[in-house]
Amino acid sequence: MQSDESSEILAAGRFLRLVRRGTWEYAERVHPRPAVVIVAVTPEGELVLVEQFRVPLQARVIELPAGLVGDIPGEDHPDPRTHARRELLEETGFRAGRIKRLFGGPVSAGFGTETVEFFLATGLKRVEAGGGVEGEQIDVHLVPLGQVESWLKRRARRDRLADPKIFSGLYFARQVIGTGSQETELPRSSNSRRGQLQSGKG
Repeated sequence: MQSDESSEILAAGRFLRLVRRGTWEYAERVHPRPAVVIVAVTPEGELVLVEQFRVPLQARVIELPAGLVGDIPGEDHPDPRTHARRELLEETGFRAGRIKRLFGGPVSAGFGTETVEFFLATGLKRVEAGGGVEGEQIDVHLVPLGQVESWLKRRARRDRLADPKIFSGLYFARQVIGTGSQETELPRSSNSRRGQLQSGKG
């Protein structure tokens, strides 16, 4: 049931607003767009994760590659898949041969209005260095699908935080890849490393 109460803007910045509707206060983006999260799996069966310093938390956070739709002027393409491909390439240097929508929904329904779309990216080929755009310093990790949980626990002992969305994406990636669908490339076991990406060890 939708509320018929009017909203009041309590504070506004360049990118975010604090809004009150009735007794509820929440955040919304000034230019509302969904976010895209990419569950990228290499041909070797590794999950592609990124790590970067997050100012609000004052900590390094391990996440799935992600970004906002339409965050670059002039690139407000209506198809979120286009933005998912771009974010994956910018942050990790991987180009996806195939990209498939998994699911979508609210990020934190009690806190704000932002929604997110998850995509599975397969057929990966590394064509750039990655690391993000100017001002970003993103490290890339490749972690075998069966070792993600234990790897994150080890990183937590090094004061790294893990975004819980990793586990949502991991669940659906395992479900889809495990079906043997023709739309996904089934991973094969390999210990090889390509390029200068960090491995999932340690």
